[in-house]
Amino acid sequence: MADHRDPELDDLWTEFHTVVNMTSRELQDWLMTRSAGEDTETLPDRAGTENGRRVLDILGKRRVDLTDDDLRVMRKVVDTVTAERGVDMEPTAGQPNWRHRLMTLGHDPLKPVST
Repeated sequence: MADHRDPELDDLWTEFHTVVNMTSRELQDWLMTRSAGEDTETLPDRAGTENGRRVLDILGKRRVDLTDDDLRVMRKVVDTVTAERGVDMEPTAGQPNWRHRLMTLGHDPLKPVST
């Protein structure tokens, strides 16, 4: 379990919930849509990428319930989105595959980032 009194955890929690600008429902719907094939549809609990499912799981947790693995995933998501978007998080369309890749992590570049 993570040390929940750590100020760095507070910063990571805030950063994660800032860059993940999709609701858990939006992310779940997106993961299911991305996993649906022409002839089959993935089971809801197996829809999307492993990282996307982990983000969805973290969105459903309280801060006190985070594990060290959750913190690793949160840092990876923050780092990835920040690297892709830079400091300017203004809504932007970009290429569809770029947007879809970020949406799999819970970040929709077309939505404003909450502060």
